Amino acid sequence: MAAAAMTTADAPAGRAGAIRVRVDRVTDLAEGIRAFDLVEPTGGELPAFTAGAHIDVHLPGGLIRQYSLCNAPSERNRYVIAVLRERDGGGGSAAMHDEVDEGSELWISQPRNNFPVSDEAGRFTFIAGGIGITPILSMLAEVQSRGKDFMLYFCTRSPERTPFLEDILPLVRTGKAVVHHDHGDLAQAIDLDAILCEPEPGEHLYYCGPTGLMDAIDAASAHWPEGTVHFERFTAPADTEAAVQEGDSEFEIEVSSTGEVFTVPADQTIVEVLAEHGIEVDVSCQEGYCGTCMTRYLGGKPVHRDSVLDEEDRQEFVMICCARSQGQRLVLDI
Repeated sequence: MAAAAMTTADAPAGRAGAIRVRVDRVTDLAEGIRAFDLVEPTGGELPAFTAGAHIDVHLPGGLIRQYSLCNAPSERNRYVIAVLRERDGGGGSAAMHDEVDEGSELWISQPRNNFPVSDEAGRFTFIAGGIGITPILSMLAEVQSRGKDFMLYFCTRSPERTPFLEDILPLVRTGKAVVHHDHGDLAQAIDLDAILCEPEPGEHLYYCGPTGLMDAIDAASAHWPEGTVHFERFTAPADTEAAVQEGDSEFEIEVSSTGEVFTVPADQTIVEVLAEHGIEVDVSCQEGYCGTCMTRYLGGKPVHRDSVLDEEDRQEFVMICCARSQGQRLVLDI
């Protein structure tokens, strides 16, 4: 692989808090999965992060992709991400695998967390599918440091396609983890109904993985108490609302920092209108599930069409790639 050399001049324009990092190490973890150790180029500490956090990575060619931090939050000398090469993806994983090598320099965002570990849980059940193990790994380090009880179920197709297997085997030997291979046969899928049939008082569930597994866990955990089920998706759920829909109305947005007011037509999104007026906002999925475009709003009533924000967050934030407004104007903290 050829290293993708980047310099400070390549800093993403207008991206407050962007961090320049160097790829210190690249490791092949499993079939099609590669880990990248990112460090501060001068050997300094990186900003602290919490278990479940992710970063935006600005890739060669202008793409932005989100990757979970999978090392322990206590580590300040590095961020570790793992990337599955997607055959039918949008090019981000191919860029990471083909254009980023040891010595490459990249720009990343400050860590942010839409998938935090509960401070109230007494016991944790983790279910991960394939590359979905990445946010779970940092959570495992966190709950162990807290002395909490936990159980991990890690589902993959085969041993050859199981990342971080050597890190998880010690938990298997102590009875704190199960690694399940289905070999691509649904008849051999893990029994989620049995695992999730009866939550204990104070138990919280965390899960991440491919769409089929996520949907199955959604159904198997539907009876769990409110507030005890937490998840993060890599793709939009099947019932995701379109950002622009028939019957939408135009509305106004106000940029609080300048007082400028723009009209968002019925057939455009907020980010599209901002871009037309020279205001660039980081976006990636544009379907409301990645969290890249999360923006604080200061006035108005949004129509939320994302699958990330909970009800508390929606009192303060909005995903401007897909949200609209209930009223005439939405004031954005930009």
